[in-house]
Amino acid sequence: MEQQSKKTYYIAVGSGEISQVKSGSSWEYKIEATDEEIHQLRKLFDSNYANEVEGFLRAHVPFVEYHNDSSNDKYDSNMLQVFQMIYRLGDQEAKDFIQSQGILDVLGNID
Repeated sequence: MEQQSKKTYYIAVGSGEISQVKSGSSWEYKIEATDEEIHQLRKLFDSNYANEVEGFLRAHVPFVEYHNDSSNDKYDSNMLQVFQMIYRLGDQEAKDFIQSQGILDVLGNID
């Protein structure tokens, strides 16, 4: 099986943006990833967009509490997967920042 080459990408987690252009927009993390890895990351961001819409709709139904809402659970799970991917694929600065935020405490040891 042929190994895919990795390319440099710049990630903005809040907006779900993935770019190969460093100066194209603001970004938080620099990663090296294959096309397949970027496809996986894009699917997580797209899924979170759908979960945000569900959460927005749920917010207008006052008797459904946040902690009893499956769309919020999916969003949180996706975000953990996003940060796990960024940690695994990111440069040292990305790894250091994620470690400093304690996100790895939730994920467990992913080295």
